[in-house]
Amino acid sequence: MNNQNLLKGLLLAAVALAFGVGAFRYPIGSFSRAGPGLFPLVISGILMVIALITIIRSHFVPRVPLDFSIRNIVIIMIALCGFAVVSQYVNMVLGIIFMVFVSAIAGEGYSWQRNVKISLVLIAVAYAFHYLLGLNLPLPGPY
Repeated sequence: MNNQNLLKGLLLAAVALAFGVGAFRYPIGSFSRAGPGLFPLVISGILMVIALITIIRSHFVPRVPLDFSIRNIVIIMIALCGFAVVSQYVNMVLGIIFMVFVSAIAGEGYSWQRNVKISLVLIAVAYAFHYLLGLNLPLPGPY
């Protein structure tokens, strides 16, 4: 099986199935009175539909050979681990900036302007999660 599109669909289906099965460990409830298992079940259902569309589509589009670079995998792993370490010991804003700038090395072209824009959007999302949803994130600022 050397078809990147088919493999993407199968991997997405596996993730959807894992979260969907895991959702049944919690009470589902109903849409009017949702239990803790309802949200992961709905999201996994949506992911499964996308996975099935991707799998079906892979039979109608030209095959894309599966190709991956160990170098890029290592760069992304360094970016993710660095994000976790910097967020834990400094703060999440610097962790996001580190992750964006390091992971961009694995891409086709490197643009520091694009990286700054992506960092600003991700930082805004982190602050929105912190202030609007009440998540306890290691962000600098008045609390």
